[in-house]
Amino acid sequence: MLKLSNNVELAAWEIELSAIRSQGAGGQNVNKVASAIHLRFDIQRSTLPSFYKERLLALQDSRISKEGVIVIKAQSFRTQEQNREDALARLKALILSAIKVEKARRATKPTRSSQRKRLDSKNKRAQTKAMRGAVKF
Repeated sequence: MLKLSNNVELAAWEIELSAIRSQGAGGQNVNKVASAIHLRFDIQRSTLPSFYKERLLALQDSRISKEGVIVIKAQSFRTQEQNREDALARLKALILSAIKVEKARRATKPTRSSQRKRLDSKNKRAQTKAMRGAVKF
């Protein structure tokens, strides 16, 4: 069970976890131990609220397939348990990032005094640069 918020949880049957072999170089144990975790989560079949589903499906993320399945491969750690926790944490982070509502940006104008200060400093820099150029022979 994965708890997303006070009233939203994912049941164990919704998340498909399978152990696979990790990629990359390794020692003698690498060909025998399946320590990486392959997580699959079907957004459409889940018990998530419709708001969550819509936001997740609207995301432009390479981990979400066209069919609406989230696929996460965790292989950072040496043990299967740590990789399982990592995969679940990454799924939770992805779902929470999708539902976070961004604050609307409101366009603003710089104040007159800030514009004046900026132009004054530009003039001052230009004058000092011109003075340095005039002194040279």
